[in-house]
Amino acid sequence: MADDPDTPPTLPEARDPQSPPPDPLTRLKSYEGHPAAVSATGKDPVNLPMIRHWCEALGDAHPAYSGPGAVAPPTMLQVWTMGGLSGHPGRSSAYDELLALLDESGCTSVVATDCEQEYFRPLRPGDEITFDTVIESVSDRKTTRLGTGHFVTIRTDVRVAGALVGTHRFRILKYAPVRREQVPPRPRPVVNRDNAGFWEGVEQHRLLIQRCTACGTLRFPWLPGCAHCGSPDWDTVEASGEGTVHSYVVMHHPPFPAFDPPYAVVLVELAEGVRMISNVVGTPYDKVRIGMPVRLVFQSYDGDLTLPVFRAAAEEAAV
Repeated sequence: MADDPDTPPTLPEARDPQSPPPDPLTRLKSYEGHPAAVSATGKDPVNLPMIRHWCEALGDAHPAYSGPGAVAPPTMLQVWTMGGLSGHPGRSSAYDELLALLDESGCTSVVATDCEQEYFRPLRPGDEITFDTVIESVSDRKTTRLGTGHFVTIRTDVRVAGALVGTHRFRILKYAPVRREQVPPRPRPVVNRDNAGFWEGVEQHRLLIQRCTACGTLRFPWLPGCAHCGSPDWDTVEASGEGTVHSYVVMHHPPFPAFDPPYAVVLVELAEGVRMISNVVGTPYDKVRIGMPVRLVFQSYDGDLTLPVFRAAAEEAAV
């Protein structure tokens, strides 16, 4: 980038339509050295209110940034060059064209990676800045955990009355995101004071059934009181795990995240006489039948969720 602010912006030369197209990297690198902004002017002079806002946000109470003779914190260098939503009239089209080329190559995502700043003298309230920005470099295609793409670095030279006061380098990664097939997690059960004991049992691979201590009635799902006699007192018994399919439905629609229809939702009657809703795993949905003997198993989902489910008794015996 020329230091002369009157130097007109230069853009990549037009290609002869008869010549073979350049390879993608050569085309991207042709933008190196071309200006993104020329002789742009800061929207506001360096001023105390902006300095105060900055220092309050960062919790910086250094006395050099307030009162008579205050200077701006050096790290505010980029602040004075920001154009806001309306942009800067000195901006050229080269940077936008470069980003558009990266979009066309599949690098549609962007993340800021780092910045570097050099300071040559403090900025003081009342200073009016001008700046020039150049596309300094476009890297070869790199592979990162986010995906493959190119690092683009722009350099902004900040001046006051023509004298260089600071340099700001800003680097982004324009990349094609890695495609990851993510299976949504299973919905988590709602645990409250009425059913917490049940889920504590499940974590221990025990299926606990409430039993009214007044009349001996078993109940499932868990409730705060007995529906038979009204007593609030209860204890638990552990289910044997034996049961049969009392009824079932096959879910086709609507699809629900974390579930792959079609699948069977079963109402299992436990040997103790209570019924619970669950799934039969290891058996195709179209092979589930009313009266099918099943056996309790505990299955983990997403690494941190355990659920009581059932297997066909014949299959469980063969395992």
